[in-house]
Amino acid sequence: MPNYKNPIFPEILHYLEKKLAGSKPGLKAQLGMCPNPRPGHQAYFEVEDTCLKAGVLVLLYPREDRLHLVLTRRTDEVDFHKGQISFPGGRQEAGEGLEQAALREAQEELEVDPKSVRILGMLTPLYISPSNYCIYPVVALAENRPDFEPSQVEVAEVLEIPLDHLFSPKNVRREMWTIRDVEVTVPFYVFGEHKIWGATAMVLAELMEMVKEINFR
Repeated sequence: MPNYKNPIFPEILHYLEKKLAGSKPGLKAQLGMCPNPRPGHQAYFEVEDTCLKAGVLVLLYPREDRLHLVLTRRTDEVDFHKGQISFPGGRQEAGEGLEQAALREAQEELEVDPKSVRILGMLTPLYISPSNYCIYPVVALAENRPDFEPSQVEVAEVLEIPLDHLFSPKNVRREMWTIRDVEVTVPFYVFGEHKIWGATAMVLAELMEMVKEINFR
């Protein structure tokens, strides 16, 4: 385990590694941040043979004595989910494992060196029916904050979010949106001017459920 200056980091990460190796909150936790009505009702294991597969990196690291994670705002040049906030990640290539895909994409999008991170485990996969993707969240840690260098083609903005920010009730909201001509109740996390919703929020909801017993302060 990395030797962090703040003694709570090894405690948190050891705890999370152990939790990821056991049973997970899964879809029940994910649905807490799912739009209503939900766009499709199939779980990943029902479509795993036919969906496109992507690995995404849930990267944790220390910054200013707080545990952070990194998200990106996608450009309008990418194929899917233009302008949305997401984890670094992308489609699994032939002959490639899902962890490898997540690490490769994080390197392509943010210049994160795969050798600088440690894989802790995986969260529950999530099926995104509009794009027919199953995403596989790979949780990893970096001993130090990476020196992010975003790809101009794929990344419009880098968001570095303190993990404890997501626990505050004032940062979890709901609004009525019109999506594909349907009125939808959308839960989202607030970070500055950004609204983190959809699959990204659902993955975060499971992560937050797994670490809710930790005192971050």
